[in-house]
Amino acid sequence: VQLQASGGGLVQAGGSLRLSCAASGRTFSISTMAWFRQAPGKERDFVAAIRWGGSRTYYGDSVKGRCTISRDNAKNMVYLQMNSLKPEDTGVYYCAGSTSPGPPTAAGMDYWGKGTLVTVSS
Repeated sequence: VQLQASGGGLVQAGGSLRLSCAASGRTFSISTMAWFRQAPGKERDFVAAIRWGGSRTYYGDSVKGRCTISRDNAKNMVYLQMNSLKPEDTGVYYCAGSTSPGPPTAAGMDYWGKGTLVTVSS
């Protein structure tokens, strides 16, 4: 499975961005798709996840109420709509996929795409 994230950029605090992740290859093996982010000098944090075959979603505490993850199975796409962005949302956002139905953790992801940089200015 190959994953390609896009949609990052520079935005002012309070603004919005929509990230996209295109999946290709053996996408039928995917159980969960997720977004993680990594700020400079920090660990990779969980942002959001969605079950590939259902509608269940998961969100990290720092983005609850501000972000919405969605998917389009027909297009093999996953999206992350981010609103009310804060400077602390700055980081490289990674799209990831797991073949496991377990909790969406970084350690549990089988596939990673190259990140897309989000910079939120104050």
